[in-house]
Amino acid sequence: MIEVALDRPWLIARLPVPMRLLSWAPHRPGWVTADRVVWREVRDRDLGPGLDAELWLGEQMSARGLGLAVGMLTSRDVRRHHSASAAVEGVRAACLATVGLGNAEAVGRRLVSERVAGTINLLVVAETGLTEAAQLEALSIAVEARTAALLEAGLVLPTGLATGTGTDCLVMACQPGEGRYAGLHTAVGEAVGAAVREAVLGGARQWLAERDGG
Repeated sequence: MIEVALDRPWLIARLPVPMRLLSWAPHRPGWVTADRVVWREVRDRDLGPGLDAELWLGEQMSARGLGLAVGMLTSRDVRRHHSASAAVEGVRAACLATVGLGNAEAVGRRLVSERVAGTINLLVVAETGLTEAAQLEALSIAVEARTAALLEAGLVLPTGLATGTGTDCLVMACQPGEGRYAGLHTAVGEAVGAAVREAVLGGARQWLAERDGG
């Protein structure tokens, strides 16, 4: 469902066909049609003071021939990506994730300390046709699953358990269709939730193990 190509600092996910994507990605956000989603690994030296990161990313992607893809930025080593899939009642979903928690937050309780790099970036694909409203609902399920995975991972902050990072980005992909619902009671909602939860939990546990010297 997701074909992955790793060419550091790039992680390129190719979809089987062009799909309708919904995201708040820094490159080509909102509703777009695309067949590729791209992660660009960055370091402090790449993004200096005053740099327009969105413009920079667009230039980098265009130079690589990826200008029509949806693009995200991550400080996580893209070799540490995690993937998972699930099938429920014949509906399949898949998730490709990079998980870095240096910038973790507990929702509603912002930390006031100096920011550290770290983000969770996800591509979620549902192999079913959905209306725009149902796709938005599926995206909300993916966000909920991300949070559930982090709570299970158990990263404790001064403000409570981590529920995300300050710079998370999710991309939800599907085909346009007649499916009107994608909530927790639906097959597509369960499949999306299961795939995201497994991928994010695996990534979070790996990040925590690396932090703790494991």
